[in-house]
Amino acid sequence: MATRSNIGILNSDGTVDYIYCHFDGYPEHNGAILNEHYTTEGKVRMLIGLGDLSILGEDIGEKQDFNNRVKGCCLAYGRDRGETNFSARTCSYADYTKEYFEEYVYLFTPGEGWKMRAYGTNYWTELNNVLKQIEI
Repeated sequence: MATRSNIGILNSDGTVDYIYCHFDGYPEHNGAILNEHYTTEGKVRMLIGLGDLSILGEDIGEKQDFNNRVKGCCLAYGRDRGETNFSARTCSYADYTKEYFEEYVYLFTPGEGWKMRAYGTNYWTELNNVLKQIEI
């Protein structure tokens, strides 16, 4: 069963570039990986550049067989399965913070780091604080 998430980055013009990730969106997995391995604006932008993901990995990795993935590497619908219409999307910050269907939403703000929201909440929480509370 999937635990879906969105992963976004705040742009200087107030818009958000974001992607969808199908599996393991909970803070103990995707949150911990983002917080530990995607800590610079450049690396987050490279991640977003992959487009939608099946699985978030510690490394962006290279093109791979979608059905025989390289452990620890991101598995992307476009790059690895050759699907179209899975590119990153851009929306306003206000739209990114509206009601959503994914269980978790992550936002990287350059110079500040990661924040997250859980489904049904209307506020952002510092990802570091969430991970400390669950002892990751």
